Amino acid sequence: MIIKTFQLEQLKKINSNFFLLYGENEGFKNKVISQISSLKPKENINKYDESYIINNFDNFISEIANKSFFEKEKIIIISRATDKIKKCLDTILDKKIDDIYLIINAGLLDKKSKLRSLFEKEKNLVCIPFYADDNQTLSRLANTFFKNKQLLISQETINLLVERCRGDRENLNNELSKIEMFAINKKKISSEEIFKLTNLAQNYSYSELVDSTLSKNLRKTINILNENNYTHEDCIAILRIMLSKLKRLIKLKESHSNISDVNTVISSYRPPIFWKEKEAVKIQMNNWSLKKLEELVIRSNDIELLIKKQTSNSLNFLYDFLLAEAKTNNLL
Repeated sequence: MIIKTFQLEQLKKINSNFFLLYGENEGFKNKVISQISSLKPKENINKYDESYIINNFDNFISEIANKSFFEKEKIIIISRATDKIKKCLDTILDKKIDDIYLIINAGLLDKKSKLRSLFEKEKNLVCIPFYADDNQTLSRLANTFFKNKQLLISQETINLLVERCRGDRENLNNELSKIEMFAINKKKISSEEIFKLTNLAQNYSYSELVDSTLSKNLRKTINILNENNYTHEDCIAILRIMLSKLKRLIKLKESHSNISDVNTVISSYRPPIFWKEKEAVKIQMNNWSLKKLEELVIRSNDIELLIKKQTSNSLNFLYDFLLAEAKTNNLL
């Protein structure tokens, strides 16, 4: 059965031991996992990664099937789950191992997902989708926090904080905790203090910058460039990551010419593409033709050589290059 996030109060009334939480909102998922886990004794919580279970399948099934006389109901939390975990779930359901509380934490699952389909259709299984928080939701959460703490803050400053959290409730919670410690004896907090306290904008990874460029997200590319002070070495590292991602995209495009379904192409790629990257990779494949990707490899190499020769202009060369690529049409 499907439970929406606004229906979470119903969890207390539902008689089920099996939960699938999927989506990109890790902060919200972690909060709900804690709520579900709190219904059972904390000393019996066992956490696993999907890869461990797949590699130790028989041992895992044996471990959860064998219960000590004095042992209470186990809570099993499986992280980074995909459709591969369905075999394990089928075994648990077939063996009728009902003295466990199973919580599966998965990333984005499309409608064709067998795991998602099973949890949505079966009445004794609970499926909860989690979507990214929009700025309005994060702003409401932040306003509630500052009101409860009796801290004066302008809406403009809250907007700054929300923007830096990039749609992630977990990021917001971490930053609010930091602000709470800072403002113990304060009645008001300014935008300058928020800017100094929160460092999310300064922690954009090289990979996220490259992904924004290849995804043609010009606004995000500009924001990341403006929020960071890159060095000459950073510029080289960013270009190396660019080349690595370009080579991967070229291989994906070549496979796509033989396999029509882009999701199949991405899922079958080796080494596996991390679930958080899959949507970005799909966008990038749609944005770039194979010919344009090969041309970009050449340009990336040329820019790297130029940066190495003229180190004093590294940032200018890199910024101009990334911004140009983020706004051009590369489908032809």
